[in-house]
Formats: sequence, structure tokens, C-alpha cells
Amino acid sequence: MTQNTAHPIVVAALYKFVTLTDYVELREPLQQCMKDLGVKGTLLLAQEGINGTVSGTREAIDGLLNWLKNDPRMLDIDHKESYCDEQPFYRTKVKLKKEIVTLGVPGVDPNKKVGTYVEPQDWNALIADPEVLVIDTRNDYEVAIGTFERAVDPQTTSFSEFPEYIKEHFDPAKHKKVAMFCTGGIRCEKASSYMLGEGFEEVFHLKGGILKYLETVPQEESRWKGDCFVFDNRVTVRHDLSEGDFELCHACREPVSVEERKSPHYVPGISCPHCWNSLSEKTRAGARERQKQIELAKARNQPSPLGRNMREQED
Repeated sequence: MTQNTAHPIVVAALYKFVTLTDYVELREPLQQCMKDLGVKGTLLLAQEGINGTVSGTREAIDGLLNWLKNDPRMLDIDHKESYCDEQPFYRTKVKLKKEIVTLGVPGVDPNKKVGTYVEPQDWNALIADPEVLVIDTRNDYEVAIGTFERAVDPQTTSFSEFPEYIKEHFDPAKHKKVAMFCTGGIRCEKASSYMLGEGFEEVFHLKGGILKYLETVPQEESRWKGDCFVFDNRVTVRHDLSEGDFELCHACREPVSVEERKSPHYVPGISCPHCWNSLSEKTRAGARERQKQIELAKARNQPSPLGRNMREQED
């Protein structure tokens, strides 16, 4: 891959469901590799695989991917890239987890059982079928920004709420065909494994997620409405994958639209219309101090000492 000279920092979101019985032993050498290369960000390791978002120079990200692919289990690891002008992350972390995307249901393992992958070019026909139940597996703040036609919004605040929502609202005896989607493919892949375990007969999920669909399907043929929330400094992208107009409130981590930023309750880095009357004083004080440090660093022409408060993809 070539260096993007206009935006020298590469942001790489990567994941793979793969059985890693030695994931505990992998942590230290992986973290050392990231530090040696100057890669920032967080990677999650669990017995079920790897997930996370990291950033660095072109050479650093290529070096990390090459290191991972030296392990035959990681040869086809899924990764997507974007670019920015400065490091979006402050620290280098490799965390050990029970799950790389937290569903909270024991025994759900996409390495053993998973739904049918649907290529982006075949997705429109599938979700147009009135017999197919279309479910957005993302969280409420993501769905509010954009989603597919006919998609059901579970109104979850975290992925771990998804199983209870399914149990309360849908019946495998009535809903024979289910199609699910998410940002990059990881959540709906795990959700499909869960649904099959609950007795749903035909379970489909969008291969590569919304981002691959937006990249593949011409806008004039698209059934996607709105922007798509992403887990990096762009916050949202439009159908052509250009950066959207949303910004992230660093106090509550909610995306904030242009219109919402006109609100008197919007104070950059400190509050927004989503959180101005709900944050604890401790959280608000922390947000004020964080913003002060960012502004001081900017005035001194130094990189932000605290990085960006981005959501983790396991949410």
C-alpha cells in the first residue's frame, strides 16, 4: 500500500473471529510489536479472536499487519483503513477479554456456527423481500444517524442488550428469515451465531458491513439512508465514504450534528444537547480539565496529550 501524503496517519480497524487458545501468551509480544513500530490504539484479544482500532504511519501499520499475518491463523484478518493528520490515540494497549465484541451469552462462537454471508451487491434484493426480518444490530446513537430501509431498530445502548431484545420481540417459529447488519461486520457475525443458537432457521448477515456496502453499491441503487457512524476520528461517513458533518461530544461520546452544535447546551469537549443535564459533576469536571489540556497543547502547537475519546468497537 502507498503512503497517503496528505493525511500521514493511517487508522486501521481490524478484527477476526478465530480460535486463539494462546491469546494470553500473545498479549506481550503483540504489545511490544506495536510499541516498537510506534502504533497507537487498542487491540482486544480473547479466545474467540482479535478486534480493535489502531493508528500509525503507513510503514507502522504495514509492519503490524505483517507481524499478525506471520501467524497462519491471521492470514485473512479483516481490516479497513482511513487517514488523518495527527495521532487519534494516545496510548498503546492490548487488552485480554472474555469476548472481542461483548454479547454476554456463554457458548456463542462464530468460529463454530455462523449465519450466511451476503455480498453487498446481493443485499438489496434480500432486504426487499417482505418475508425477511431486517435487524440493525448497532446501538441507538448509530441507528439515529443512518440505517437501511425496512430495518428494525433494537434501541440498544450496548450490544449486550441485543439477546434480551430478540427474546422479547421475535419468535423463531414466526420469523423464518432474518437479515442483520452492522458497521464493519463483527457484531452481526456474532449476532448471527446467537440467532442460530436460538432456533432461527435462516440467518443472513451483510459481509463487510455497511462500510463495504457503501464502497460497493452505487448511490443511485442504494437502500441506505443517512450517514454511517464510524469508530475513528471521522465520526461519520456519507455514502461516498467522505467525512460527514457530525462531531463527537468528548463528554458523553454521542455524535453531534451541525444543528445540535448551534444549541446553547453545546460546549466543545464539555457538554452537548444529549448530556448537558445528565452528566455527573465528576464527569463534567473531568471533561473540563481534559478540554483545558487540549487547548493548552493546541496553543503550544503540540499534539493533544490525551488523544481522542473514541468509542470501542465492542460496545
